[in-house]
Amino acid sequence: MTRGTLEVLLVSAKGLDNSDFLSKSDPYAVITYRTQEKTSGIASVQGSSSEWNESFLFSISSDGTDLKIKLMDKDTFTADDFMGEATIPLQPLFVENNVPPMAYHVVKEDKYCGQIRVGLTFTPQRSRGLEEESYGGWKESSCVE
Repeated sequence: MTRGTLEVLLVSAKGLDNSDFLSKSDPYAVITYRTQEKTSGIASVQGSSSEWNESFLFSISSDGTDLKIKLMDKDTFTADDFMGEATIPLQPLFVENNVPPMAYHVVKEDKYCGQIRVGLTFTPQRSRGLEEESYGGWKESSCVE
């Protein structure tokens, strides 16, 4: 099993429904990998086309399959509105180590409702143990008394 760090670059979204009646949406993202959860700030460009350009780090392993990104609309006096969700498969990332920013479908109630641009970078954890011991070290040192 491969372990390492996943960097998620949340770039932008477009085609999202505006759930606010009198103003533009204030979208933010909740990114989840297994039990780890990160929340973005509210998009700098708001409305149906939004921009973040924020990065997030996760500790991951190759037995994890998906990254989930839930888009929410920030509301002041009521509960935040769910705008849709994207599921990003991670298996190609363990082979390539880098997936440049690309668009993923955002769905809500099994219907397409926009897209989100995300870039992914996987940095494998350096293994320790056999490699270090093969170059010498305490196991091969001798002490003469």
